[in-house]
Amino acid sequence: MMGKSLFPQGCSMKRNLVVIGNGMAGARTVEEILTRGGADLFNITMFGDEPYGNYNRILLSSVLNGTQQEQEIFLNPIEWYRENKITLHVGVYAESILRKSRCVLGADGTIEPYDKLIIATGSRSHVPSLEGVTMDDGSDKPGVFVFRTLDDCREMAEYARGSRGRAVIIGGGLLGLEAARGLQSYGLQVDVVHRGLHLMNQQLDPQAGSILKTTMEQMGVGVLLGKNTTAVLGEDRVTGLRFADGSGLACDMVVMAAGIKANAEIGRRSGLQVQRAIVVDNQMRSVTDPNIYAVGECAQHRGHVYGLVAPLWEQAKVLADHITGRDPSAAYHGSKVATKLKVMGVEMAAMGIVEPVDERDEIVQFTEPKRGTYKKLIIRDGRLIGAILLGDISKAAYLMQVFDRGTPLPEERLSLLFDIGAPAKKITIEEMPAEMQVCNCNGVTKGALTACIKAGKRSLNAVMEATRAGMGCGSCKSIVNEIIEFACGGEVEEDPSIHFYVPGVPLSKPDLIRAVKEQGLRSVSAVFGALAGGKEDPASKPGLASLLNTIWAGEYVKERDARFINERVHANIQKDGTFSVVPQIPGGVTTPAELRRIAEVAEKFRVPMVKLTGGQRIDLLGVKKEDLPDIWRDLGMPSGHAYGKSYRTCKSCVGTDFCRFGIGDSTTLAIKIERNFQGIDTPHKVKMATAGCPRNCSEAMVKDIGVVAVEGGKWEIYIGGAAGAHVRKGDILCVVDTHEDVLKYAARFMQYYRENAKYLERTYGFVERAGIDKIRAVVVDDSEGIAAKLDSAIQASINAYRDPWKEAYTAARATEFSSLLPVIQ
Repeated sequence: MMGKSLFPQGCSMKRNLVVIGNGMAGARTVEEILTRGGADLFNITMFGDEPYGNYNRILLSSVLNGTQQEQEIFLNPIEWYRENKITLHVGVYAESILRKSRCVLGADGTIEPYDKLIIATGSRSHVPSLEGVTMDDGSDKPGVFVFRTLDDCREMAEYARGSRGRAVIIGGGLLGLEAARGLQSYGLQVDVVHRGLHLMNQQLDPQAGSILKTTMEQMGVGVLLGKNTTAVLGEDRVTGLRFADGSGLACDMVVMAAGIKANAEIGRRSGLQVQRAIVVDNQMRSVTDPNIYAVGECAQHRGHVYGLVAPLWEQAKVLADHITGRDPSAAYHGSKVATKLKVMGVEMAAMGIVEPVDERDEIVQFTEPKRGTYKKLIIRDGRLIGAILLGDISKAAYLMQVFDRGTPLPEERLSLLFDIGAPAKKITIEEMPAEMQVCNCNGVTKGALTACIKAGKRSLNAVMEATRAGMGCGSCKSIVNEIIEFACGGEVEEDPSIHFYVPGVPLSKPDLIRAVKEQGLRSVSAVFGALAGGKEDPASKPGLASLLNTIWAGEYVKERDARFINERVHANIQKDGTFSVVPQIPGGVTTPAELRRIAEVAEKFRVPMVKLTGGQRIDLLGVKKEDLPDIWRDLGMPSGHAYGKSYRTCKSCVGTDFCRFGIGDSTTLAIKIERNFQGIDTPHKVKMATAGCPRNCSEAMVKDIGVVAVEGGKWEIYIGGAAGAHVRKGDILCVVDTHEDVLKYAARFMQYYRENAKYLERTYGFVERAGIDKIRAVVVDDSEGIAAKLDSAIQASINAYRDPWKEAYTAARATEFSSLLPVIQ
């Protein structure tokens, strides 16, 4: 052998199994082989032309739009191959197969002999033959992309960040709409151009496609239907598109998502029968060579090439049964295609045919376009043969079950669309066949879940980690949990990790605080070194940084990589990669001089939007990262801390100075609160408000901490309120006489919340979980004798406060606020 490989194996009497392709189909097939004792039968070698382990391509749009990090979508990281003694030629393209000598040649000169060979090369984006797609020298024209790999995501994201114009997606199928969703997050105007007359014509009928189009347009995505693109315009980069009808569309970025094409060339070069893909029999063997198998999107079975994951998993199981000898009679007979999807945030389910094809076909239909809801069933001889659910997919699990099993349907068809006389949830789970697929993303059946539960996994997290169910798009988590509850007879084990403060350190918050104090751990890296075996978990760093700042105040050792981008640059990142700047305006009270400075800064730095916030502040939106220190310096105002998990703002009404109804000086109190708590780290953001009378104009009763003036010169303190996605009136903590008392009890509650709440737990969740009676007893009555300690701890944090904006522009850090860093070679 030549060439670069990872984890090569020694010689043995085992047969050699070579797998060309390290994507979802190839890696899943190897997993299935390993579960059938394949490690004892074969020396397994894999070729992967991408320089990574196997990742979930279904989640690429989530990487593109920033809701998931690259590392979160990996199914088989590099370590997995080492652990399973698999030789992986990473980043090596398999160039040819020498069938007579049974060898695979890699593009880097690698030669691997095989006894059995599996081709799992998948597919690639189909790029239409359009004028102007490439440059004169054959290279890709800048601004033209496909959307298929992690590298594609990176290239699209980098280009989109430098663009402020329009991106066009050619293709209105699932891949195209996912690309549109991802690119919208960069602040681009996104348009989808589709040659068909309605979107997603493989899964939806015209009426459903029309509703989806309207929904997308409401989200700001343009949709052009019946448009045949003929040319990509621009000499040295993309400037627009031209259509067959003579019209055009200006743009500076084009993504090709007009379908996929099987990567079957290696089969054709080696003399295998190839039509649309490599033709295989019922055992997934090439019909030309019984020692060569094909699986996934590069395989054609009975004239069908499947592009969804569920059929791929079925093929992988049959192949594994056959090649290992576990079940030599195993056969693949094709798949009944059914899937649940989330497109542009819209849930849908589709199965079987989309239009009636026989006079016996009965249609049951419901549509509510204004709500984006559409339901259509196609029934033949009392059995479901096709369905479309858009917007409301609450009946999807039941319908997918009866579709898969061919179960006779109830005469009352209405119960198929709505929960009227439908089978109870428990009966549905009980009757669900073992072979029914629950997780489409990772191909996990009910049988696999129940087997996992019988093997001792009895919590949701344990089952998900063991089977990967629910770890794709996540839409099946509720069903997975129902199956666990049903199989366990309701005796689901509590996962101990739910009590961990952060996932990377196996300790509850009280135990973690105790260990940190006893061992004097003042940095995040020190915590990982002492309490997590030295293994750093990026997702745990922000929570640990917040907690250490709470414990040590000014003695906390800051590490920049331990904070989310907002906390690192002291500004709130926006979807297009720019930032918002919110200066402090205590109590919503400002001066003409401050307003002039804000206006001058906005003009000088060409800030795209200046907006009043709900917290009585002024927000400068669209600021470039490199401009942040100069803006802070020119403003000459403290940070408003509108970007972190910390105290945010204190809203106030006019109070007693001007209001006819004011009975308490809420404005002065709000200013005192702001000065006192500015920048204090908390488990989640804390918003406050003061109201000068019970008319409550500042909505103080629905804030994390709210203060309302009442008759007799007193103040009611409310805690645990909310008025966002969750609405809750706060509970009265106590009634006090003075501003100083307000500050004392608000601070004491804040410290108790800081020390006892879970990371990212809002005060309303904490108050409900801990109980207002318990909190009142500790904070007001000092039932546990810790009031002085709480007061001292919060005061230490108050004393340690430094304005981060002033620190940033007075202590220059050359590259900290640079958008692009030079590459050092």
